[in-house]
Amino acid sequence: MEFFKPGTHIQFIRVRYIAMAISLILILAGIVSLIAHGGPNYGIDFRGGTLVQVKIHKPTDISHVRDALKGLKLGEVVIQSIGPKKASEYLIRIEKSSTSLKGISEKVREHLNAKFGEKNIEIRRVEMVGPKVGKDLRRKGLWAIIFSMIAILIYITWRFEFWFAIGAIVALAHDVMITIGVFSITGKQINLAIVAAILTIIGYSLNDTIVVYDRIRENMKKLSKISFPELVNQSINETLSRTILTSLTTLITVVILFFLGGGVIHNFAFALIIGVVVGTYSSIYIASPVVLFFEPYGRNKKGAARAARRSAAPKTAPKPKKVSPSTSGKTETREKPEKVSEAKATKEEKTAKKPGKKKKAPNKNNKKKRRKK
Repeated sequence: MEFFKPGTHIQFIRVRYIAMAISLILILAGIVSLIAHGGPNYGIDFRGGTLVQVKIHKPTDISHVRDALKGLKLGEVVIQSIGPKKASEYLIRIEKSSTSLKGISEKVREHLNAKFGEKNIEIRRVEMVGPKVGKDLRRKGLWAIIFSMIAILIYITWRFEFWFAIGAIVALAHDVMITIGVFSITGKQINLAIVAAILTIIGYSLNDTIVVYDRIRENMKKLSKISFPELVNQSINETLSRTILTSLTTLITVVILFFLGGGVIHNFAFALIIGVVVGTYSSIYIASPVVLFFEPYGRNKKGAARAARRSAAPKTAPKPKKVSPSTSGKTETREKPEKVSEAKATKEEKTAKKPGKKKKAPNKNNKKKRRKK
C-alpha cells in the first residue's frame, strides 16, 4: 500500500531552514516557560510525598477508589493497583503536605469507609517519601535519557557514519526538548511515567530516522551522478509513504488511549501524541538536513584518511617487464646467423690445420696414348 504515488518529488530540503526556524521557536518557547515556572512541574515521584497502601476486602475497581478520594483535599493523588486484580489492593500516592502521617491515613480511611464500609478497609502501610528519594529518582531518570543517547550515537556511528549519528542525536534532543516544553506550557506534571514516555519517543523517532538513513546509504551507491542534496531529498520522498503510514497507525492508537485510557495514563498518552508528531517531523526536517550540513566535513575527513593510508604504505620496487613470445622469437632469429657464421669459421680453422693431400701431376705418356686412339 502506497500513501503517496511512486515518483513524488516534494522539495523537503529546499524548505529546511524554515522548518529549523519553526523548531527553534518551539524550543525557545518551552525554555521561556520553564524559566517562568521555575523549572518542570515534577510529580510526587520526583518531589516526594506520602504513600498509603490499602487493602479493600471486597471486589472493587480503581475508578471507584479514585471517586472516593476526590474530596480528600490533600493535593495531587495518584492511585495504583498492585497485586492480582481480585486482591483489590492499592498504593495511594499523596502530594507532600503539612498534614502528619497519622492525619493523612485517617483522612484516607474516612473517605474509603464512606464508600466501601468500615469493615472492608485495611490500612497496611503509611510512609513518607522524602525529597532525597525524589531527587534520586529524578537523577536516575535523567541519566537513563543520557545513556540512551550515547548508546544511539555509538550504534549509528558503527552502522552508518559519524555525521549520520550527529543528525540522529540532534533530532532526538529536538523531540525531547519540545515534549518537555509543551508539558511546561500546559502545566502538566512530569513523573516516572513521563520519563518512560520520553524514552519511548526516543526509540520511535530513531526508528523513523534510521529508515531514511538506510535509503540515503543505498542511493549513495546507486545514484552517484546526482548531487548530495538531491539524493537526500529523493531518499525522503521514497520513504515518505512508509513514514506517514507508520505514524498514522501509531497516532490513532495513542489518541484512543488518551481519550479512553483514564486519568492514570492520560499524561503518558499525551506525551506519546506529541512525540509521534514531532518525531515524524524531525526525521524529515531535522535529521536529514543535519546530515546534509556535516556531509562535506565527513567526506573530506575520509579523503584525508585514505591519503594518509596511501602515504604510509611501503613503496615496492617495480616488477620487471615480461618479454612477450613474439619479441623473444625475433631475438632468436637474429642470433641464428651469428651462430652459423661462427660454425663456418670453426670449420675453416679445422680444415686449415689439417695437412692437405698432394695432387698427382698429369702423365705425358697417358696423354699421347689418348691422342693416338
